[in-house]
Amino acid sequence: MQRLKTWQLFAVCVLTWGTTWHAITYQIGHTAPEVGVALRFGLAGVLVLAFCALRGQALRFAPRDHAMFALQGSFMYGVSYICVYHAEQHVPSGLVAVGYSASPLVSGIGALLLFGVSVTRGFVLGGLLGLAGVALIFWPEFAKAAGSEQTSLGALFTVASVLLSTVGSLTASRNRERRLPFWPALGYGMVYGALASALIALAQGRSFVLPAAASWWASLLYLSLAGSVLTFACFLTLQDRLGPGPTGTIGVMTPLLALVVSLLFEGYRPDWLTAGGVALAVLGNVLMLRRRSKGTVRAEPVEARRGTRVSTGSARTDVG
Repeated sequence: MQRLKTWQLFAVCVLTWGTTWHAITYQIGHTAPEVGVALRFGLAGVLVLAFCALRGQALRFAPRDHAMFALQGSFMYGVSYICVYHAEQHVPSGLVAVGYSASPLVSGIGALLLFGVSVTRGFVLGGLLGLAGVALIFWPEFAKAAGSEQTSLGALFTVASVLLSTVGSLTASRNRERRLPFWPALGYGMVYGALASALIALAQGRSFVLPAAASWWASLLYLSLAGSVLTFACFLTLQDRLGPGPTGTIGVMTPLLALVVSLLFEGYRPDWLTAGGVALAVLGNVLMLRRRSKGTVRAEPVEARRGTRVSTGSARTDVG
């Protein structure tokens, strides 16, 4: 990754995370969301741990460390992604991606309440603008869905996924402050997230029979290899070069690309109200990222996943 130029690293992150939201739609309908999430992050986690082993990186940790990995992974890669997959059953993937524009504010408030991390008025203002933008974006969909529960369920699952992923992101910030190495934490976290998803699937009686559809297998490999492994390597390299603030601009571009993909491939048709919402969401994210670059909060990656997920102190930009 060090050999790639800065703009190439940036392009990989935006193009990959901006399209993973749509790639998730190829999983839906063939397998239950819980099963799809378990397989995706199980494969990704094993690959990351295997990579660590090949590099000679220590993989033995104390039980307390594993407990923190499990807490981080269960929320960050498990239940939150299950909610994302369910959300995309009801609304276009681009809307779910833009919904994640609200996550920086949620994470900032969580860090303030739990850890006493300070947030500025500009950060809060940016977060509120982002929320207003998301509300405008979803408003036409709610209007279309009068008498239907589809959009309401999609919005509820999106909100749940943001809240649950915030728990994982705040746990990740504690893990980083405890000097736990990123890549083993990522690998173990993905494995634990996959196990949590598998347990939920088993409890619900979900089938683990794998489909024969080529599109399902292609999307699984893309989500696991590109969306959950490759992009993190690029993001970390980019963060080392530029710092967390400038790197966080990926979180502004990713939802925009996800909306374009929804427009091209999912029949999503935005109106002027939606365009205004996108503008507000982008403006809000830019305000928050400017504050982070000045040291108020700092960002650290995490998918997306499967959109944007950012936590104060150790933020994660996650994709679909």
